[in-house]
Amino acid sequence: MLIALLFLASGRNTEESDEISYSTFLQEIEDGTITAFQFDNTTYEITGTRTDDTSFTSTAFTDFSESDRSLFDRKGVDYKPETPTTNWLIGLIPLFLPFMIIIGFFWWMARRQQSQMGGIMSIGRSKAKTYSSERPGTTFADVAGYESVKKEITEVVDFLKNPGKFAEIGARIPKGVLLVGPPGTGKTLIARAVAGEAGVPFLSVTGSDFMEMFVGVGASRVRDLFNEARKMGRAIIFVDEIDSIGRKRGAGLGGGHDEREQTLNQMLSEMDGFEATEGIVMMAATNRPDILDSALLRPGRFDRQVVVPLPELDDRKEILKVHIKHKKVADDVEIDVIARGTPGMSGADLANLVNEAALYAVRNGEEKIHASHFDMARDRVIMGVKRDSLVMSEKEREMTAYHEAGHALCAALLPDYDPLHKVTIIPTGMALGVTMTLPEEDRHSLRRSHALDMIVMMLGGRNAESLVFGVVSSGAGDDLQKATQLARRMVSEWGMSEKVGPMAFGASGPVFLGDDMMQSREYSENTAELIDLETQRILTEQEERCHDLLSTNRTALNLIARNLLEHETLSGAEVNRLISVANGDLGSPAAGMPQTAASTSSTTPLSGN
Repeated sequence: MLIALLFLASGRNTEESDEISYSTFLQEIEDGTITAFQFDNTTYEITGTRTDDTSFTSTAFTDFSESDRSLFDRKGVDYKPETPTTNWLIGLIPLFLPFMIIIGFFWWMARRQQSQMGGIMSIGRSKAKTYSSERPGTTFADVAGYESVKKEITEVVDFLKNPGKFAEIGARIPKGVLLVGPPGTGKTLIARAVAGEAGVPFLSVTGSDFMEMFVGVGASRVRDLFNEARKMGRAIIFVDEIDSIGRKRGAGLGGGHDEREQTLNQMLSEMDGFEATEGIVMMAATNRPDILDSALLRPGRFDRQVVVPLPELDDRKEILKVHIKHKKVADDVEIDVIARGTPGMSGADLANLVNEAALYAVRNGEEKIHASHFDMARDRVIMGVKRDSLVMSEKEREMTAYHEAGHALCAALLPDYDPLHKVTIIPTGMALGVTMTLPEEDRHSLRRSHALDMIVMMLGGRNAESLVFGVVSSGAGDDLQKATQLARRMVSEWGMSEKVGPMAFGASGPVFLGDDMMQSREYSENTAELIDLETQRILTEQEERCHDLLSTNRTALNLIARNLLEHETLSGAEVNRLISVANGDLGSPAAGMPQTAASTSSTTPLSGN
């Protein structure tokens, strides 16, 4: 209709014409200038062309009189009275427009109801995303380190690519592979690499996708997921965060969750229905294997568990190379040094560390990332953000300096403790000051002597305040909590107490994750009292040991505290130099010691005021 109206409008005569009065019009007829014209009986509009081919328009305001008509006849003027008619298409528009609006409204309502019904009917369908060989994405080359993990996963990929090679010697590939590890270690990344390497369809779904407000939807989606995989022949099904639907059945208050348990039951029956020749392998990832149902972990289902641990030194080097690859890095950055300085960090932590270093480089106006930026980024990740806006009184600042000096002195003098990295009285994170030590190598177990040294170091701040000021402050609250927790674990979990003996009394977890609500404690009241007494004895003995250590080195304590008040931050090397000066091994400390020193080692235990 719009096109027709535009067409009709464009067909009108748009030629410019002269507007003349009616008397002038009659005069020009008398003069013979006008020999023909058209007359509109409705609007009384006169239009025409003169003998010199110029157009004109005029208005009669009424019909022609008898004298006017006789003039036209006498001059032989050819005039055509016209009564214009409305275009039939334009006339139909007002008639059909309401009907068209009503029809359009009912059509829209029908489409809306159809989409809603379609959504309800498809609610039981699987929400899995399918990845085929035409969409490679991530490969094993993008997964740095974890060679043992990739080797086990590669066997699954090889089985799906070349099943005949395994069938020749009668080998049976595991039907389910469970990736277990702490958060951030790259379990989902490894699964994406399998999707890129497999060359077979890869179905990816999260555990929460099975749960819905309607009863039975989870089980229906599990059935649809496996039916879809069977239609593809050989395929891999990956369920991320499987602990959301695979928790122990009947555990916790109320007897469990019926909908989740029905979903788990359907998944168990589908995995049991597999045949060895079907070529369908199920993969899953979780960081809570302790709460998974035992039926899910038995042979024939998830019968192979692949542990994805925190990366070791060599793995951290490879991970850092991947994250540094596309960043502008200066020549003074050594990946080996950064890797040694980040024990206990996961792949996600290392990615965050590199990004924080890049942000520091941008803030400082640098064009490349330098080693100092990595040091600042590591301090921020481990200790927190510096609170420069916090203003402390001189008395509180002095007490904080002695508190941190006590921590630093104990860390530097204890023989089995990690090397001191940095001590500062700048408010950082939630603490007024921080003392940080860095291990020289990755540690996988904790000796009793090292645990006792850790307690001494934690109590160093409290004892320094008591030794110098004769009082203790609330700044040692976090230290006491950590020291008590460590001493209790030594007694109740690690068998490091002679009176308690080689017995382990694990801490009771939340009742919602356990098998029985009454399974809260497995020892008597006498044993509980003995554990408390042994914990108190360890803390008391180590506090006496810490007090003797600080009293013997009181000169070094005062020297470290004064330099902290002057420079606010000291490196481990500077603290060791001050201890040597206090013991008379070196001369007096040089004036204007640098505020901080670049670190080459790594992360970990810190003590804050």
